[in-house]
Amino acid sequence: MKILYASLLLLASGAGAAAADAANDYPTEARADYVFVCMKANGETRDALKRCSCSIDVIASLLPYERYVEAETVASMSQAQGQIGSLFRASELAKATAADLRRAQAEAEIRCF
Repeated sequence: MKILYASLLLLASGAGAAAADAANDYPTEARADYVFVCMKANGETRDALKRCSCSIDVIASLLPYERYVEAETVASMSQAQGQIGSLFRASELAKATAADLRRAQAEAEIRCF
């Protein structure tokens, strides 16, 4: 019985660690970059630091880092002029990727600002 209990405890702690890893798969540099840009847009105050840090944490909990990078790339490329920009603006896959980021940002806005 003790072995079963210990096994369940180990299994549960592993699941918790996996969830924590998923929420923390953003590199520090990416988080810092997001907070820096967010603070530039929202004022360079201690309150903005707190809210912007909260915002990237919420986004990280909703989008895996790989998906975040894809969405940021789509957002950036859709700003381009000409055929390249129009490809990113017209593609259904690109639109869906950008929509995922917008939803995560909206949730972060609600929770943090």
